[in-house]
This record gives sequence, C-alpha cells and structure tokens, in this order.
Amino acid sequence: QVQLVESGGDLVQPGGSLRLSCAASGSIFSINHMGWYRQAPGKQRDLVASITNGITNYADSVKGRFTISRDNAKNTVYLQMNSLKSEDTAVYYCNAVIWRTRREQASEYWGQGTQVTVSS
Repeated sequence: QVQLVESGGDLVQPGGSLRLSCAASGSIFSINHMGWYRQAPGKQRDLVASITNGITNYADSVKGRFTISRDNAKNTVYLQMNSLKSEDTAVYYCNAVIWRTRREQASEYWGQGTQVTVSS
C-alpha cells in the first residue's frame, strides 16, 4: 500500500507565501516523478509543477513564483509558493509515479488534497 499525504495548505493574504509538502509512504521501491496539481471550484484539475528525474516543469501561470523541490531520502516533494494571488486559490493535489517493487509496473498515486485560499 502506498499513500501520499499533503500538508501546508492554509488561508493567506495576497502577496504572501506558503510551502506545501507531500510525503509518500508505504511499500516504495522507486519514485521517478512527483508533481503538484490544483483544482479550483468548477474547473478542471491542472498541472502546477512537476519534477521528473530531477527535471522541473511549471505551468506558465506560476513560473517565477513557485518552486518545486524533492527530498529523495524522505520521499517528499515540496512546493514553495511566493507572491500568491487570489487566482491561486484551489485544492492542491500531490501526484507521484511509483514502483512498489523492481518487477512491478509503476502506478500513479494521488494525495487527498490540501486547500490553499488566497484572500484578504
């Protein structure tokens, strides 16, 4: 069994900062991709940032403001969010592609989501 547990969501004023964390636990052999998605009310879930074999990728709307990083020893991915705007308000979901054993095919996992609200 593999679980992704997010934390760090909160209410913050425009211009503020937050740091989200997502820890993967359970039977894990290898993780080559971790990322963050977000979903605002009435909208589809969109990619925010990802890190795959050390290569990062960002949505245009967050470039220069958000930074994704990963602690491989802890199987944890972080999302540092600076200069937050009201349009960043959404539920943020962690995503990972994980091999549970050397022989099994990799599977995709999702966290339960953490709410980020940017409002004055």
